[in-house]
Amino acid sequence: MSNSSSLNKFILLAFADTRELQLLHFSLFLGIYLAALLGNGLIITAVAFSHRLHTSMYFFLLNLSILDLGTISVTVPKSMANSLWDTRAISYSGCAAQVFLLLFSLSAECSLLTVMAYDRFAAICRPLHYGILLDSRACVQMAAAAWASGFLSAVLHTGNTFSIPLCQGNTVGQFFCEIPQILKLSCSDSYLREVGLIVVSACLAFGCFIFIVLSYVQIFTAVLRIPSEQGRHKAFSMCLPHLAVVSLFISTALFAYLKPPSLSSPALDLVVAVLYSVVPPAVNPLIYSLRNKELKDALRKLVQRQHQ
Repeated sequence: MSNSSSLNKFILLAFADTRELQLLHFSLFLGIYLAALLGNGLIITAVAFSHRLHTSMYFFLLNLSILDLGTISVTVPKSMANSLWDTRAISYSGCAAQVFLLLFSLSAECSLLTVMAYDRFAAICRPLHYGILLDSRACVQMAAAAWASGFLSAVLHTGNTFSIPLCQGNTVGQFFCEIPQILKLSCSDSYLREVGLIVVSACLAFGCFIFIVLSYVQIFTAVLRIPSEQGRHKAFSMCLPHLAVVSLFISTALFAYLKPPSLSSPALDLVVAVLYSVVPPAVNPLIYSLRNKELKDALRKLVQRQHQ
């Protein structure tokens, strides 16, 4: 194929060749997808309908759940459909849409996790100024900035990637359209501009990570000064779920996009892609609700209300 204009579809990587394994993959992804829909849907519903959860922390958590649903809905349903119908094709426009929507969700989520770290910092280290620093207007502006940064990043990367001439076939070595795999199909050095953009984005993501780490250094220093054990336990239970989500999200995403070519293999690329695009949206609701009494109480009341 001479260039990308002659492409009308891409061929995705199949998880399995035999029918039995294809159906196993479909069943496994269906279970994960339903778990993500249920978990994130419950959090969104609980925060929306419980007045006790109308605080900045839960407002940002609601935004995170919406983005998680977006992230997993971009990749998993298409992969499930391909396994069920024994096909590997995705249209050119469908591939571009996948790249745009996935980057939008992931970039916005990275910004939102940074905002959530600032929220925890303000709540624990600046409690007297918390209501001023994170009033409803400030929360909406921060969330809007996170979504806008995701949109801008997605527009830049998608436009740049799909303007590059492709002449190495149309087989993408991944179960969804991923920029590093599409760049492998490019001609000569025409992909270097997009690689530069990826490095810039990775540096920004690393900057977010450094901000989160510095915030947590100050948070844990403040928490250890709390005299009562109950107070320390409550503060840790507020922060540890967010820290776990950040660690899982940023470490897998950075490894996926910045790992050296010598480490690249189809099996490893597949595992890493599942870790950063499929696992966090399904696991995040569990992490956030496991030790969160307010959220569990709101969900319990919601269920009881439905049964009455």
